[in-house]
Formats: sequence, structure tokens, C-alpha cells
Amino acid sequence: MAALVQEQPLVLKYHNGALLKGTVTVNLIWYGKFTPIQRSIIVDFLQSLNSPKSQNPSVASWWKTTEKYKGGAGSPTLVVGKQYLDENYSLGKSLKNSHIVYLAAKGGHLSGAVNVVLTAKDVAVNGFCMNRCGSHGSNRVPARFAYAWVGNSETQCPGYCAWPFHQPIYGPQTPPLVAPNGDVGVDGMVINLAAVLAGTVTNPFNNGYFQGPPTAPLEAVTACTGVFGSGAYPGYAGSVLTDKTTGASYNAHGVNGRKYLLPAMWDPQTSQCSTLV
Repeated sequence: MAALVQEQPLVLKYHNGALLKGTVTVNLIWYGKFTPIQRSIIVDFLQSLNSPKSQNPSVASWWKTTEKYKGGAGSPTLVVGKQYLDENYSLGKSLKNSHIVYLAAKGGHLSGAVNVVLTAKDVAVNGFCMNRCGSHGSNRVPARFAYAWVGNSETQCPGYCAWPFHQPIYGPQTPPLVAPNGDVGVDGMVINLAAVLAGTVTNPFNNGYFQGPPTAPLEAVTACTGVFGSGAYPGYAGSVLTDKTTGASYNAHGVNGRKYLLPAMWDPQTSQCSTLV
């Protein structure tokens, strides 16, 4: 008889570092061509994070889980700051990590800010589609600031970075869900932006909350990969809500009538991946 192996509980350890609290300004660097509608989907998502007026389940109620992480009262209040458009691909269409940091610096070096680089669907980024869909980090020159990057995977790897809105590259070939804002690439970007923002505020400088090696940590959302609703298992996103008119799948209401599908976030009070539905 094979011995039953009890699955270890998922616990993100706190490494005693600073978390981002209070008001956090999110500066956006749009690299490559995005339509005004695509930009509004993402800006509306960011503005939904602290909007108590949206009906439940809401983007704001998803974000409130971050207040359960130590280091101060309340979840960070994210405010959209400056936006930079680089539609002429000033660094070309193939970027390295150093290019991402360079672009992020255009947002300034304020300690209470996160500079987010968003790359268009025709921009290749080192590691994109192979082992990551987005990332975050910090830079100390000339002053320490947090930054993040997310790419649009629509033409490069939607089955990897825009799942469950596209057939998965690997595993069970379940039918894709309908993207709530009608844009597989950008709705996929929202999922990955949600993941990197949660990771940024709970582990901004590599000494916050994470499990595993600091070079490849499991963080607030990446610890719960592939879970969007109750009953999720590999290849199945879980039970989510369906828009009766469009057939789109979502689990959170946002501002301006928007709907989004957001990934589960690890809850430090229950040590479990928490879903909205």
C-alpha cells in the first residue's frame, strides 16, 4: 500500500521587510500601440481597486485581502498617477530586463509609487511566454522604487498568459471562457496585472511575504495560480459568474459597469487561496 502523503498547507512566510501601505501611486508606461479602449479597460481596473461603490462581488473586495497582510492597517489605496505613451517603440520590439527598468524609471523614483510598464502584443520581452507573463521588482538607483511589468500575450502565447480566455497550451483542453471586456489579450493582462500588483504591495523589496527562494518566490496571487472560482482544479478555472447578455465569464464588478475575472489571492488569516465566488 502506498502511504498517503498529506499535502502541506500553503504558508507564505513574512520575512520582516517593508510592505507598501497607505496611498500608492501607480504610474503607467504604455510601450507600443494600445487602443484607447484597451487603455481604458486597464485604467478602469486600477480605479476599481478602491471603489466601494461597485456592486459585490467587486474588484475592491478582492483587493481588501491585502489588508490582512502585516505591516499596517488597511489595504493600500492605489491611485492612478502619470501615464506615458511610447507608441514608437523607442527601444525596439525586443526588450531585456534592463530595458523594463529603464522604461519604469520614466515614472519617477517616489518610494510610495509603483511604475508599471505595459508592453503591446508585438513586443517580445525576455522570459515572456516561457516562464512569466509579468513580473515586479525594485531598483535602488538613484532612489529605491518599485516597478512592475505585464505584457499583452494576444499574438504570442494567449494559451499561457491569457488562459482561461484561450485554449491552454498544456493540460486538459477545456473550452475557453469568454473575455469579460471582449479582448482576450487585455483581459489576460488584467489577470497578470492583478497578480503583480498584489505581489508588489505584499513583497515589494524581496523581503515581504513569499514562499520558496527569493529569486523565484510564490507570492500573494502566484501561490494560487489557475484558481478563479470555487471548485477549481488544474485545467478548470472554477465556478465563476456569467454575463447573461454576452456569455462572458467574470467574478468581479468594477467602475463604469466593467466586469473582470480576477485570480484567487492567498489569505494570511486562513492560509488558503481566497476566491470572490
